[in-house]
Amino acid sequence: MIVRRETAEDVAGIRAVTLAAFGRPAEAGLVDALRADPGWLPALSLVAVDAGEVTGHVVCTRGHVGRAPALGLGPLSVRPDHQKRGIGAALMHAVLGAADALDEPLVVLLGDPAYYQRFGFRLAAEHGIEPPVPQWAPHFQARPLTAHHPSLRGEFTYAAPFNDM
Repeated sequence: MIVRRETAEDVAGIRAVTLAAFGRPAEAGLVDALRADPGWLPALSLVAVDAGEVTGHVVCTRGHVGRAPALGLGPLSVRPDHQKRGIGAALMHAVLGAADALDEPLVVLLGDPAYYQRFGFRLAAEHGIEPPVPQWAPHFQARPLTAHHPSLRGEFTYAAPFNDM
């Protein structure tokens, strides 16, 4: 398995993996909408490829804490028949490393704290970051990167397509 940036040839595979992973079309449509949004960051859309097939995908897009740039991570998708093989972890490590190398200050996500804490995520409130929907607080997490400064605090705003979810 290798992890690399997505290419135009990967789009259908990404859509299929995302649909299979979530079992509904909303997340696959979200990835397509993000790809067309100004918040799309091509360097932070990564695929896992095994035997020439896309088996996983992760993406970070431009978000903001107040008016300061930050990243929103998601969706993270792994084909169900390839789960529990380390693909999700490989994608997470790769996208966090790429974001850090690009001097991004912070990554946020909405997900299971028990899963994402292994990647250094903590509840966003611990970093002074508020979710766009208050009810998300128990699952809204943040991971500061090297360029992070503790003064980066406030409400997080995702790229516009997340508002249509």
